[in-house]
Amino acid sequence: MVSKLGPERGRRCGECTDNVHGMGCHRILLRALAATVPLVLALTISSPAQSQPSLPPVSIEAAQSGPISSGAPTGTISGAIVDRDGAAIPNTGIVLKVGDFSAHGVSDGDGTFMFENVPAGSFEITFSASGFANLQQTGVLHPGERDILPPVQLVVATTVEVNVTQTREEIAEEQIHVQEKQRIFGVIPNYYVSYDPEAQPLNSRQKLELGWKFTFNPVAFGIAGVIAGVQQANNSFSGYGQGVEGYAKRFGASYADFASGTILGNVVFPVLLKQDPRYFYKGTGSRKSRLLYALANAVICKGDDGHWQPNYSSIMGSLAAGGLSNLYYPAANRNGVGLTFENTLIGIGASAAAGVVQEFFIRKVTPHAQDAQPSH
Repeated sequence: MVSKLGPERGRRCGECTDNVHGMGCHRILLRALAATVPLVLALTISSPAQSQPSLPPVSIEAAQSGPISSGAPTGTISGAIVDRDGAAIPNTGIVLKVGDFSAHGVSDGDGTFMFENVPAGSFEITFSASGFANLQQTGVLHPGERDILPPVQLVVATTVEVNVTQTREEIAEEQIHVQEKQRIFGVIPNYYVSYDPEAQPLNSRQKLELGWKFTFNPVAFGIAGVIAGVQQANNSFSGYGQGVEGYAKRFGASYADFASGTILGNVVFPVLLKQDPRYFYKGTGSRKSRLLYALANAVICKGDDGHWQPNYSSIMGSLAAGGLSNLYYPAANRNGVGLTFENTLIGIGASAAAGVVQEFFIRKVTPHAQDAQPSH
């Protein structure tokens, strides 16, 4: 209950019994609070902030292995890694070894590094960075020492590029090894045809190698034997007579024709004249163009320089073999120059026929040539 008093007596607030110049006690409290807040704020602002505890120096992340004895003397190793121009090299791998103790890590963005708590003693430190040659340094760390290494300078790694390529002779060697597997019906040698559009020219040794393997192939003896049998049955070269002796002479003459033609026309003259004795399969174009190509190969050939030229090797080989045949044919069948040119023309005709057969038929019945690509 509030009593109405005179102005000089003020008002009574609630149950309060004190009058203070007409002001209630709650107003006194508000004024006291208002006076206190600025004081608290002032004290708060003016109070010095508590300092944060200092952090230890940051070093590179280092994985350590090996025991460090309790109380063993240690030290610090630090430094910076730069290139020859003095620019920092960041992210350099670093391996530190001191006896059984080892630590490793990487340099920071400005190329610096620090290893702490390193056992005192002789140390070995290795630096490795991408594009730079590895560098190894050694030193001695004394107890309690802060060893700051001189700037570690890495040099650009020297890259030696080695191109391993086959020589022309090595490629040709591989190619003739493939040719030596070519057999018609899997039996009859078909060495002197190339189905490789990138065939390399043969050197002298390779021409000789291919020639003697073709000449002394067992199939060649068999074919000579068949020819001798047919000649004996027809009494060809009657001067040889009949019986075993006549057959042996015919066999020898037949094989001599084959061997001399091969050695002279496919080895000797191709080596001397630098010409390639092989037939290069065409396999593309019209039938007419392929036919003309096959026939022309009896009188033209590729030189060792890859250019087409007159086939002097084959023509001169046929002439030489024809002239040589006058030495072993019966006197009654020798016709001097006539027989020589006759055998030469036969040789050229046989080469033309062989080219046609090679171009249109033989590839189909030569197993190891089935996957070959035709030349263009």
